[in-house]
Amino acid sequence: MGLIAIGDIHGCSQTLKALLKALSPGVEDHLVFLGDYVDRGPDTRGVIHQLIVLSEQIKCTFLRGNHEQAMLDWLSGKRGTYWLDFGGEETLHSYMQAGKLDFPANHLSFLQSTTLYLDTPQFFFVHAGLRPDRTVQENLRHAEAEVFLHYRGHLPVVVPLWEKCVVFGHTPQTTPILADRMIGIDTGCVFLRRPGLGRLTAIRLPEREVIAVANQEFR
Repeated sequence: MGLIAIGDIHGCSQTLKALLKALSPGVEDHLVFLGDYVDRGPDTRGVIHQLIVLSEQIKCTFLRGNHEQAMLDWLSGKRGTYWLDFGGEETLHSYMQAGKLDFPANHLSFLQSTTLYLDTPQFFFVHAGLRPDRTVQENLRHAEAEVFLHYRGHLPVVVPLWEKCVVFGHTPQTTPILADRMIGIDTGCVFLRRPGLGRLTAIRLPEREVIAVANQEFR
């Protein structure tokens, strides 16, 4: 079975479609999405619809990003307008139909079903990262959601205590990080105005074959 990790999509449904076409995943593959499906881009609704349909055809694991957590908090009445100022306005706009908010129940179920990490024999997948002064197992014992969702203390690249390679997104890089024990594949799909960004990146594992497509939303 081939593992394929996919970086932060941020509401870019056409770019996701282009990347999936380039990957051409099969039934023997396992796609691991690293979170941040929502916000900032123009079509969060289309992204989540694609992911739900894809999961009915191919094995997928959907990790939770900090943006999904912010959205879930807002939907449950927590944290005031924080999410709206964090890219949520674009997400709400994508769910407006005839002037009314139309949020499908299966989209909420999708968001609620996302997980904080995936641990495999060779790789540990997480949205943001892990503390580098702890092993992977020590990070798991502490189980700090704030670390899994928001942490950047392993960057710039350090030599961590991790006993396996950690694969993450969250922090945009002009080129993927391909170090011995860390792989970072957020290449800023939605950030077209930032030099060197504006691509959606995936990586096949264990081969470390990188596949990336340019943003398709604003062409």
